[in-house]
Amino acid sequence: MALLEVKEISKTFTQKKKPAHIVLENMSFNVEQGQYVSLLGPSGCGKTTLLTMLGGFMLPDAGQIYLAGKKVEGPGPDRGFVFQNYALFPWMTVKENILYSLKVQNFSKKEREQRLQELLDISHLHGSENKYPIQLSGGMQQRVAVVRALASRPEILLLDEPLGAIDFQMRELLQEELAALVEETKTTVVMVTHDVNESVYLSDRVIVMSANKGRIIQDVYIDLPRPRSRQSKAFKEYVSELTDLVRQAFREGESERRDDIPFRHRGVDNIFVASYNRMHSKYTNVANGRSRAAK
Repeated sequence: MALLEVKEISKTFTQKKKPAHIVLENMSFNVEQGQYVSLLGPSGCGKTTLLTMLGGFMLPDAGQIYLAGKKVEGPGPDRGFVFQNYALFPWMTVKENILYSLKVQNFSKKEREQRLQELLDISHLHGSENKYPIQLSGGMQQRVAVVRALASRPEILLLDEPLGAIDFQMRELLQEELAALVEETKTTVVMVTHDVNESVYLSDRVIVMSANKGRIIQDVYIDLPRPRSRQSKAFKEYVSELTDLVRQAFREGESERRDDIPFRHRGVDNIFVASYNRMHSKYTNVANGRSRAAK
């Protein structure tokens, strides 16, 4: 049996005086123990909504989510969640941030101290345990956020664009640190990302979601050895394949919007598509396997 089972879930958002918006419809997939799975797709395709439901912070309108055979009906310590801005408590030290969940769950002092040492070892944060978040680099803050989520030994780690606010040059370095940390702890991960290169570098599987009701366009298995080389031919081929799939996902959503808007407004959508393509080509250079922004 798979560790995570998502079975025909749907989610619709409603607002007064506006038509209902179907974010996800009849979505199903499984995640096996130890897999690193990325959710990739254009903005508005339901990636973060899905991750929020996996975390139990929101429930689907239809369908079920099971983790280790138990139905997800709310948040729980069996899921660790890392937000885009890390959400560290600024008034707490590194040690206090890491141990927060264990304190809430009434772990003994001895158990907390033992777990702290384990987490400081794997995150290479020894010597920084008494510092505050503002005194840490971006990479160190990321490590604190990840090991805090891992402190209670959750079944699965949920990452909501954990590197989304990082500049491109630093992003690749932090991807390497995140990959090493996850591999060392043998953790199962589901991550939301907009970055094609990032999904190939970190993931065992990449689920590409359409902007049309979150339809799964393709579930791509990344068959590359670790640590991965961004300059290898195979890496670039995966980037190219996924880039094409993301463009397909974007076109599906754009097509659906065109059916819902007056003809006179459709020129704005064409401008939006052109802007998206320019943005995407800026950050994904398949020929060189790196961002033009880094040059």
